[in-house]
Amino acid sequence: MKTEKKRGLAVAIMAAGKGTRMKDPSKAKVMYEVLGKPMIYYVVDLAYNLKADRVIVIAGYQREAVIKYISKSYPKIEIAVQAEQLGTGHAIMQTETALKDFYGDVIVLSGDVPLLTAKSMQQLIEHHFETRAGATILTAQFNDPTGYGRIIRNDDNSVKKIVEHKDATEEERRVKEINSGIYIFDKQKLFDGLQQITPNNVQKEYYLTDVFEYYWKKKWRVSALKSNYVDEIRGINTIEQLKEAETIKLAQLHSSV
Repeated sequence: MKTEKKRGLAVAIMAAGKGTRMKDPSKAKVMYEVLGKPMIYYVVDLAYNLKADRVIVIAGYQREAVIKYISKSYPKIEIAVQAEQLGTGHAIMQTETALKDFYGDVIVLSGDVPLLTAKSMQQLIEHHFETRAGATILTAQFNDPTGYGRIIRNDDNSVKKIVEHKDATEEERRVKEINSGIYIFDKQKLFDGLQQITPNNVQKEYYLTDVFEYYWKKKWRVSALKSNYVDEIRGINTIEQLKEAETIKLAQLHSSV
């Protein structure tokens, strides 16, 4: 009797960005500190808390400092390099060689989202398996979702489409469920989808969300789980947001004691 090969879990962490609004070109965005530790620390720590078999950090801007810090703290970490920052889809493409022989699911995290907890991610992983999805998106309900991609669902609760704010109809803009940019993908389907995307946009970038068009064409299920903790999915883009993140992180640490 043929036994099912055990699925592994990999985590790819996008950490190549510049952090233009942080106003310090000598520093990679993910190296800005929250409570004395770089943001990337919390994201890598989360990946290991999830008992991931593989953890890959995608470094780019000021990568020497990022790699030096991460490798010292986590000697088993793998590094992929995104020399040119050509979008989120392009970032994940850089992990393809490392994951060539990997079988299982890939979680995609951002190095500038340091408030995400293992509890929320565990729920996302469970939802992914329960719904037998090819991909699962962590979402959130925002009172003011202006500027965010909206999650449009089918009658069976699966995801029908993700529509960017600028492209949304009036009806779609009334939807308050947004895409957090945190995902879990079946690895094979992810890389099949990445082969299909093109940089047909003003920025000439490859967007990771474009893989979903291929998923829907193939009729692969895309699930979504709404997080109850909106603060956890906050990305840090400014010094003000960094200060807010410190306050939230302190509260998280106290509540887990």
